Amino acid sequence: MIRAKDLRCEYLKDPIGIGERNPRLTWKDEGLVSQSAFDILFDINGEEREVHRDSDSMHFDMDIPIKSRDRVVWKVRLYDENGTRGEYSEPAYFEAGLFEPSCFKGKWISSGLKSSWKKRLPVDCFKKEFALSDKPVRARLYASALGLYEIRINGKRAGSFVFAPGFTDYRKRIQYQTYDVTGLLKEGGNVIEAELADGWYRGSIGAKGRTNTYGSRTKLFIQLETETEDGRTETVISDGSFSWSNDGPVKFADLKDGERVDGRMIPSYSGKSAVFETDPRLFSASDSFDVREMETFIPVKKTVSASGKQIFHLAENIAGYICLDIVAREGQKIDIVMGEMLDENGEVDLKNIQCTYRGKLSPLQEIHYVCREGENRYKSKYFFGGFRYISVDSEISVDIAQIRGIAVYSAFEDTSSFECSSGLINTFYRNTVRSLKGNSIDIPTDCPTRERMGWTGDSQVFFDTASYLVNYAPFIRKHVGDLFDRQWKSGRLAQIVPFSNEDWFMWVMNGSVGWADAGVLIPIRYSLKYGDTRLIDRYYKDIVRYGKFMMGRTGRWGGPYAKPVKVGRRYRRYVVNCGQSYGEWAEPNDVNAFRWYDFASPHPEESTAYTAWILGLIADICHEKGDKENESLFRSHSEKVKEAYQELVRTKEHTLDTDRQAKLVRPLYMHLLDAEQESFAKKRLIKALDNYGWRLGTGFLSTPFILDVLADMDPEYAYRLLENEEMPGWLFMAKNSTGTIWEGWEGPESDAGIASLNHNSKGAMTEWLIKGMCGVNIAGENYFIIKPVIGGMETCARASYDSIYGKVSAGWEKDGDTVKLTVDIPPNTRARLQFFDTDVTVQCGHHEFTQEL
Repeated sequence: MIRAKDLRCEYLKDPIGIGERNPRLTWKDEGLVSQSAFDILFDINGEEREVHRDSDSMHFDMDIPIKSRDRVVWKVRLYDENGTRGEYSEPAYFEAGLFEPSCFKGKWISSGLKSSWKKRLPVDCFKKEFALSDKPVRARLYASALGLYEIRINGKRAGSFVFAPGFTDYRKRIQYQTYDVTGLLKEGGNVIEAELADGWYRGSIGAKGRTNTYGSRTKLFIQLETETEDGRTETVISDGSFSWSNDGPVKFADLKDGERVDGRMIPSYSGKSAVFETDPRLFSASDSFDVREMETFIPVKKTVSASGKQIFHLAENIAGYICLDIVAREGQKIDIVMGEMLDENGEVDLKNIQCTYRGKLSPLQEIHYVCREGENRYKSKYFFGGFRYISVDSEISVDIAQIRGIAVYSAFEDTSSFECSSGLINTFYRNTVRSLKGNSIDIPTDCPTRERMGWTGDSQVFFDTASYLVNYAPFIRKHVGDLFDRQWKSGRLAQIVPFSNEDWFMWVMNGSVGWADAGVLIPIRYSLKYGDTRLIDRYYKDIVRYGKFMMGRTGRWGGPYAKPVKVGRRYRRYVVNCGQSYGEWAEPNDVNAFRWYDFASPHPEESTAYTAWILGLIADICHEKGDKENESLFRSHSEKVKEAYQELVRTKEHTLDTDRQAKLVRPLYMHLLDAEQESFAKKRLIKALDNYGWRLGTGFLSTPFILDVLADMDPEYAYRLLENEEMPGWLFMAKNSTGTIWEGWEGPESDAGIASLNHNSKGAMTEWLIKGMCGVNIAGENYFIIKPVIGGMETCARASYDSIYGKVSAGWEKDGDTVKLTVDIPPNTRARLQFFDTDVTVQCGHHEFTQEL
């Protein structure tokens, strides 16, 4: 049957409250070889519109005007390669949010109280009773906060978004959520209750746990709109009619430090809310995935520590919180601490994730609960942590069945599968998926424990992996918005977004290559992965500004920590020896140990390399946009910086004759060397690997590149490195698995400053398992390249990727002296298959090839 399936709006299933006036609609094809045309039938508030396009595209950027609150039902009809028309698909729908500032009628309401770094405040509780003349047939709740909120209507929670409204730079943009609450309302008396906690706005944030980053007074926004069957509307807004108190059960709530809860308390609502004016221009629809409770884990073991605490072991490291169900006497107390490690006495140990600020450790990851008489059920609301172990200190004996870990993350859908003959590689793949999810709570973080910040270096090195593993488009689009929200007038981009109250010495690290370059690299990679140029289109002028910022650093003096570069004046004008940067960052200690002044150095090799590469990519963008003037500007400067780089690596201080793998991998991957240098660098890389026992010696930036570089030279080189089980290496991590990817190669034995056990970046290799080992690559709209890299000790491998164009899969298996490749290509796409001597282009369907080894 010819039909469209998996209809999406902005990559989401049936979203409501979309903030795009011209949203992208996508679908996948079924029952045809190729699509020659499509029809879309729209029902906009009961009025039908139809469009027809002679196109093989499986997307449509809606060009029919829509207004705030419009409900759009749509379905797609396809035409095959012969012009045969199929039936209309099952309908999908989306609903517009509030486009105009005048749509926002509610006010900010608050306790009116301010917190300070010395004095934290309990969670605020708000309540309003109201009457409806009839039961509504449609009701929408628009809600936001400067802080975190939870809203209940008639005792039932509105929506499932955890940690709403999410994290943005609240000075630039405040997300709001839209909920369908029709089923929660009734004719006659109704009641809204809401809680308001500190969250990212006022609570502990960043590595040091500083507070009041965006303000000292939290605020809540509510707008409830109802409609009856006969068309009558009623609106309830947050205003001075809401009663308030802060004497409810949650006495303290902090995203990093935990919660203090008294289960005996009920809010009195004895006071009145304070009212403040809103600036509705800051409101932005939440067009990403909701953050939700996803999986629940029952502990696999209970032990007792040396001090007598009850220790519950989860099977794997997670990000989220706990749920506890017990029967107790009134006033009994339970103290809980969560962490990633146990010490030698079997106690939960937080030393690998804590920093100190003003004598205070952060994070604490503590729960202190006071019981009421009888049944008690505690579940965190305004705290999350990273943990595998749960320490319970109480006179109450807790059974394994009474406590659970709940994983919380943005509600991605898995889009890939992978399996090969190596159990350790499979473990590494699964651990990467877990670390991706544990580091995706509305923003892409480095870890769910210590910093929890949106490091742009992490997001750019991990994008290709993440976008294979899950439907990543809405999530990363939000992150790119955060990135450009923080752009300086100079064009400089940040290392961390949103702003997270970083240390003063880190302020100057903004603009660091490899981190700030996310503003160029992610939109380019997003465009290729999703066939969607809108990020480039939307931020084009900002990308150009960043390119000119990069150009402005070339040839400038770098300050007292910049060592002279010993190249001629002609080249010195284009070397980047200016500004503080991270360089390669986090190479193994025996390769290049970190020194404090590394923060102050411009790192001319890394900075010059990235400048040449990124300026060339920006020139490519300008070419696509038809901007000849800027294309010429960036292309010319990129080439001159590249020539300066070639001269730089001829010097003794930055020589290619080095055992530091990163210094060889980077220019080879970026194609920065002349022919003679490239030949030397390839040979020297193999020698460096020989000298290091074929263990992994790259750092943060080059680790995702090294398998590509080696596979281009000889697949056996890539497999020799991949399959090495010694430390440092990916399979050493898998062999000593904690269920997630480590920050330091040594894992639990790493120095405390770089010892998180749930970090994404080293998992960026996982993209190679799909695109390299199994050969699944998107090469353009409706077009794949299948080019598996076969070698090493592996006897089989298979991967699938549910791409924006449909599910593509490729797998190979060795049988004696032959290897068999099987490939499945989705409808309305084609693929170039490159398999040993075979190089053919095929249409959709199942294909098999056999090759003698």
